[in-house]
Amino acid sequence: MDDHARDVPGDEDLILFRDCFSVKYIQSAALFCQLGFAIESAYTRTGILSADERLRHEAFVLNALFSSVAFLESTINELWSDAADNAYFFPDEKHEALLRAVGEKWNNENYFDRTPLPVKYQKVLEIGNKPLFSEDDPVFFGIKDLILIRNYLMHYRREWVTLPTGTTPDTGTGAHAEKFEYHLRDRFRENPLAAKNLPFFPDRCLGHGCAEWAVNTSLSFTDRFFAALDLPASYEGIKKELRTR
Repeated sequence: MDDHARDVPGDEDLILFRDCFSVKYIQSAALFCQLGFAIESAYTRTGILSADERLRHEAFVLNALFSSVAFLESTINELWSDAADNAYFFPDEKHEALLRAVGEKWNNENYFDRTPLPVKYQKVLEIGNKPLFSEDDPVFFGIKDLILIRNYLMHYRREWVTLPTGTTPDTGTGAHAEKFEYHLRDRFRENPLAAKNLPFFPDRCLGHGCAEWAVNTSLSFTDRFFAALDLPASYEGIKKELRTR
């Protein structure tokens, strides 16, 4: 865990403390992945799946997705908060200068809160005079797809999904499920616990493969972000512990 504490000069009884939830979120996401993978592996060996195991599998996969996006949210929010609060924990002036520039050039909290998540990362890169992520970068549009899935699940509305049959052409209804299938079906292994005649989303999509893709895509994105800024990542010390299976 990457927590920070600072003594307040002149007051021996007061210590300021800053937590780092981004690390907790990505650790949670990786752990949920491991737990989901264990259930899928056991099912592959035995062909047996209890109702309780199915429920736990769904919980692990969903929470891996939610925690991955929470990691993305908290990572950029923590960086901006450090800049806005003049809370620099870097050992040299070069690193502090970047956060000072972010704090000076982007000091409108309401504007920051209303800015879409991917744009927050791009804005910090722009302030740091670093190249932005290309819109067709696989990792960049990967995290945008991940955020869309999280938002859809978080604000879920039921909708009709058309399943084509041998006599009915697949005309499509424009449902979110069909859009997710178009964007995601070849990016990861489908959920082995779902029957092949069920819709791709959510049934065949939401398995360990999707959860692992969420974690790995999130980390690949933030790795490149911090590397571009030449800043240490908050999760640098626990990166090797983030196993997904």
